[in-house]
Amino acid sequence: MAKKNRPAESAAAASAEAASPAHTGAANGHDHNTTITSVSTEHRKFAPPESFAETARISSLKEYRRLHRLADEDPEKFWGKIAGELHWFKPWKKLLSWKAPFARWFVGAKTNMSYNCLDRHLDGWRRTKAAIIWEGEPGEVRTLTYAQLHHEVCKFSNVLRSLGVTKEDTVAIYMGMVPEAAIAMLACTRIGAAHNVIFGGFSAEALRERINDSRAKVLVTQDAAFRRGTEVALKDAADRALTGTPTIEHCIVYRRSGSQIAMQAGRDHWWHEMMAGISAKSKAEQLDSEHPLYVLYTSGSTGKPKGIFHTLGGNLVWSYYTTRMVFDMRDEDTYWCTADIGWVTGHAYVVYGPLLNGATSLMYEGAPNWPEADRFWDMVERHGVTIFYTAPTAIRAFMRWGEGFPRRHDLSSLRLLGTVGEPINPEAWMWYRSTIGGDRCPIVDTWWQTETGGIMIAPLPGATPTKPGSATLPLPGIDVDVVRKDGTSCAPNEGGYLVIKSPWPSMLRTIHGDDQRFKETYWSHYKGWYFTGDGARRDEDGYLWIMGRVDDVVNVAGHRLGTAEIESSLVAHKMVAEAAVVARPDEMKGNALVAFVSLAANATASPALKEELREHVAREIGAIAKPEEIRFSDALPKTRSGKIMRRLLREIASTGQVSGDVTTLEDFSSLEKLRAGEEE
Repeated sequence: MAKKNRPAESAAAASAEAASPAHTGAANGHDHNTTITSVSTEHRKFAPPESFAETARISSLKEYRRLHRLADEDPEKFWGKIAGELHWFKPWKKLLSWKAPFARWFVGAKTNMSYNCLDRHLDGWRRTKAAIIWEGEPGEVRTLTYAQLHHEVCKFSNVLRSLGVTKEDTVAIYMGMVPEAAIAMLACTRIGAAHNVIFGGFSAEALRERINDSRAKVLVTQDAAFRRGTEVALKDAADRALTGTPTIEHCIVYRRSGSQIAMQAGRDHWWHEMMAGISAKSKAEQLDSEHPLYVLYTSGSTGKPKGIFHTLGGNLVWSYYTTRMVFDMRDEDTYWCTADIGWVTGHAYVVYGPLLNGATSLMYEGAPNWPEADRFWDMVERHGVTIFYTAPTAIRAFMRWGEGFPRRHDLSSLRLLGTVGEPINPEAWMWYRSTIGGDRCPIVDTWWQTETGGIMIAPLPGATPTKPGSATLPLPGIDVDVVRKDGTSCAPNEGGYLVIKSPWPSMLRTIHGDDQRFKETYWSHYKGWYFTGDGARRDEDGYLWIMGRVDDVVNVAGHRLGTAEIESSLVAHKMVAEAAVVARPDEMKGNALVAFVSLAANATASPALKEELREHVAREIGAIAKPEEIRFSDALPKTRSGKIMRRLLREIASTGQVSGDVTTLEDFSSLEKLRAGEEE
């Protein structure tokens, strides 16, 4: 999540976790409640800066509404114009074939993602334009022009072909944030092999599970990656995973750190040796619009990870369209999405979207606070970044580290800011606008999921007035609603369930190998509508406010409360850097709220502060939302994409123990500290 803003994400952007049927209805004791109580009281509103709107692609709400009507009334014309800006070897015979829940878009067309990202730009001046600027954590910088990136992608596509990879196969990619990861993705798309990118922070066990479920034929990895000044031994983890992966025939290893690793004869091959002397001529395969593009696994809160299956044509069009519209992408932009390439945000908005638009995409290998907490702002200044897209989790970390770090640097190159990965609380939104954007940069707060394939709800920066904490309005072509349990539309400011009522080009086609799970998870709640798993409300202006995952909605004394709004209230307190609110069983109330709080750098934990925070929530929201208990923690358990693992916090709050899958946990020490705190 990406998801609100899941991607996150996510964060930010992005490993999305979709709700299962058990997340609604009787399983959670919600039979008698059809809506979710909203407790948000945010009323600030910011018009697009006049200087931005003057040159924006979409410069008014009137134009936005015209496009929305066109998409609804004449989808052939609307999507035909957008898709017509891309390259198709063969045009489509039919725009959409829809038999819920299965969709086919641009039926009968043939195209190629790699061709559209690269070859399409080589006849003009973009040939020598920077496609990817990469910075390693130690500080080295590499720039690949569109011509150079095309050259490398063609060569690596021939490497894959030499190992017997065809358009019927899947290639697993387990790498850090290096350009070779993008090269491997684009090489797969060139020959028609589906890619399964597995985040480089996953354990050997998680890697093995994802390889086996996707039946990958080749694994692409590297010796090690750099993170906070240390080496992350990816090849060692890959070797442990490959002891139980019968479909893997070859492993290609990119040399990044130069560390000593084991190489198994016959199976393992060095990237640089395979690339030496191989032809740079590689014809892009003409692939059906519904040809597999990628499988990407969400961790989920329970059960085995879901392989979200996406296809070519719809994702091609959606990545191009949303990048252009939401970020108002220009040829002169230097765009930086800080997401890892292993999450869906990295797929759509580090690689495909920017390259389809002929943009310059900045990639960074390491941590935002290495060697100091101003690393991001130093890079913004040095590279002249104009569009910056990151996660609310990261923004709250920046807040905690203090304004002094961004103040060291000239951030005047920035013209647009974005958030992705989870709901952003208004306090963080305002800090982002003021401290990073200098009160001049519009903020595009984006909601979407791994499952949606791209951004669904977001402001258009030259047209949409923004409200701190709201993703605002659906993009033209997206039909969303907030509904009660019985499917009727909620009244303004009445909390309900976020659904998407019509198919869209980049929607997931199924869960890999499990059509039944696909139907039950996303389509069984409301016939013919996609259930997002998020609670939401629409305000009097039609703006959408995401209230968190349905499984993060709690029933307190008969009131169903979205925990995201309570967390936002806590973070608005000057002593709080980050908060997560969960529920534990309570004999009197049904559930009691427990808040896990990380304090700001200048704050000291005390019983008095706990009571002050409880009263703060009562004043801001109401007594019904006051946490029964507040627990201070130096760090909250998060996934490697930056999302707080509330499932673990619910278990700690209820039982003091943790069970189930923790493979996505970034820092296991945070969990041990929380456990220790419970024992005390």
